[in-house]
Amino acid sequence: MTSLRKLGSSDLEVFPLSLGGNVFGWTADEAQSFAVLDAYTAAGGNFVDTADSYSAWIEGNKGGESETIIGKWIKARGNRSDVIIATKVSQHPEYQGLTAANIKAAADASLRRLGTDYIDLYYTHFDKPEVPVEEIIGALDELVRAGKVRAIGASNISAERLQESLDFSDREDLARYVALQPHYNLVSRDTYEGALRDVASRAGLAAVPYYSLASGFLTGKYRPGTAVDSARAAGAGKHLETERGRRVLAALDEVAQARGAEIATVALAWLAARPTVAAPIASARTPEQLPALLAVGDLTLTDTEVARLTEASA
Repeated sequence: MTSLRKLGSSDLEVFPLSLGGNVFGWTADEAQSFAVLDAYTAAGGNFVDTADSYSAWIEGNKGGESETIIGKWIKARGNRSDVIIATKVSQHPEYQGLTAANIKAAADASLRRLGTDYIDLYYTHFDKPEVPVEEIIGALDELVRAGKVRAIGASNISAERLQESLDFSDREDLARYVALQPHYNLVSRDTYEGALRDVASRAGLAAVPYYSLASGFLTGKYRPGTAVDSARAAGAGKHLETERGRRVLAALDEVAQARGAEIATVALAWLAARPTVAAPIASARTPEQLPALLAVGDLTLTDTEVARLTEASA
């Protein structure tokens, strides 16, 4: 049985792979989403990541489709207390930004869609530097005190703003970020490694990276001369054009072959071995895509293998 990981200083214990809900209501319909959620939890998974804006980018969608599907699934399975649900605020078309009033209204809307009276982990989706951190943290603290949110996190934030937020929480004894959701993977290391990771490390924050598989590039299915039928093919395919992307694929092939593992599993295992990382996020449209992702809980890379991948991705 894969052991759970503690999420920063919170009392949340999570499976080492967070299931991305961005595909629910987008490339996976309700029935497919239920099948993926069932397979993930049957394998011991308990950490589902979504956002109030998923998937407002699809014509005909309004945002909140992913939360609604997850809410229906929880109700149908009666398993609310077994699942850690993370969602986010700031990007829903009707709830834009991080003013105190918007944070509270958006949280209530998320709770309604999820059909629950609490959110386990509530992230600010994209920081809004025009809003003082005092206002953002103050509103999040009220949600925690009201029992609507168990723990808070930040995504897409600068090191400076993150530090400022933590300092304010500490000074005023208010709810404090326990998790950070950065864009981080083998071919995108620059945003997180450096000042942002330093702040997270010093403050004891858990990193829950998104785009862990670089929109599918790090599954190994994108190769020179192959066409992939995916809504994210353009984004993933661009890595093939870089020397770094090709070096990383070669290193992944090498380690995966030596370990008898899937390429995606190795890419996630590299992330899981990085300082501060608690659980990479990856999404699946079908249950068949899950085993390679879930296997990250059972694959520990050697120091040599980690170094080989780190060097290839430099």
